[in-house]
Amino acid sequence: MKRLIISITICIVHYALCMAQVQTINPQVDVIANYDRTGSNHYAYPIPEDLPIPKLTSSPAGYRPFLIEHYGRHGSRWLTKASGYTKPMRTLERAAKNKQLTVTGERMLKDLQRVWLYAEDRAGDLSDVGAEQHQGIAQRMVKNFPTVFHNDSWIDARSTVVLRCILSMQNETMILRAANPQMRITTDASYHDMWYMGWGYGEDTLANHIRKDVDIATEGLYRKHINPDRFVHMVFNDTTGLNMTTDNAIRLMTDVFAIAGSLQGHHVFDGWSMYHYFNNDEIFELWRLRNIYWYTHWANSPMNGNRMPFIERALLRNMVESADRAIAEGRRGADLRFGHETCLLPLACMMELDNVNLSTDDLDNLHLHWQDYNIFPKACNIQMVFYEPMHGQKDILVKVLLNEHEATLPVETVEGPYCRWSDLRAYYLRKLDTIIDWAK
Repeated sequence: MKRLIISITICIVHYALCMAQVQTINPQVDVIANYDRTGSNHYAYPIPEDLPIPKLTSSPAGYRPFLIEHYGRHGSRWLTKASGYTKPMRTLERAAKNKQLTVTGERMLKDLQRVWLYAEDRAGDLSDVGAEQHQGIAQRMVKNFPTVFHNDSWIDARSTVVLRCILSMQNETMILRAANPQMRITTDASYHDMWYMGWGYGEDTLANHIRKDVDIATEGLYRKHINPDRFVHMVFNDTTGLNMTTDNAIRLMTDVFAIAGSLQGHHVFDGWSMYHYFNNDEIFELWRLRNIYWYTHWANSPMNGNRMPFIERALLRNMVESADRAIAEGRRGADLRFGHETCLLPLACMMELDNVNLSTDDLDNLHLHWQDYNIFPKACNIQMVFYEPMHGQKDILVKVLLNEHEATLPVETVEGPYCRWSDLRAYYLRKLDTIIDWAK
């Protein structure tokens, strides 16, 4: 009888663990449990607010970390264009003048006006939450890898020329300076580095055309999967003169949804939400379509010819060469780069971290295997952490963190998440050296 009870108990525990695993990989459960994840690229960096601080594998015996090659996205921000706020607000204001708003529509208009009160003249600016995200990342970096940030360490920090990235860099280096004032820290933000640091400068001309082709290929997805009727009837009692075509109704719906997803990035909106204007089915479907957008336009999708990852070939080569230079010079410290999700996502694909480089034509089920909120929330980052031998070993080891989680790599590891730098370097350089110059 005792054995039977033990067996039943084991089965129950096993079942519970299995169910927990199913839930953690089921995005519909994830996004309904936390609507903020549907913000896609507006999702605020989840550590430690939404996810626990990851426990890292101890350094291999006889090794210590001495170098970090990093690329990080800016922190939470305001929407990049004022029209993201004003377009839906103006539509409702026109309707309000003609008494075409329902009670719910009037409430939505007041919410939009309240958001605009704070957002005006701040398009694209780093938020208070965004600053805190980078401060936290820097604090954990020092705590996790103290031997990287030693008295004789050299920190070279560079940013794209975009203000929110510069301020993100400032917030991290401010913490590093406070942690050890003896470190040498340099910062820079110049068009001189934009050919590898940021979008729109070092990208392939053909890649830009491919994204336009993807726009055409995916243009009908929202019309196919989103029915805006409930939303329209909730907001308006009459749509006469509002030009509320299906496409315009969907655009209004997606504009309000984008604002709802962005509120999490600002303390002034703490405890306040606009998700209640959508039902769960709409929330999930609107997120799923955004997930498809990011995958098809910026990741390793057959729809873009599997070429998007390679737009960051210059960035990956820079990281490899910077590491080689630091190793050759015997320098300890960190090379920090601050930019955008449109760089980090292709870079993570290029580096083949975890399953980010997934290639599939099955867009209907993409969300089961690839979720944007796990890859590029605000302040997302990649840290290549290098370990030097101390007691006669020869190989330099490296592991890679994606958003502070130890990531799987495309080469064989020697212990836990650690692989030989010579192996990973050779793999990446072979990949880089076989790329066709698509810009010609």
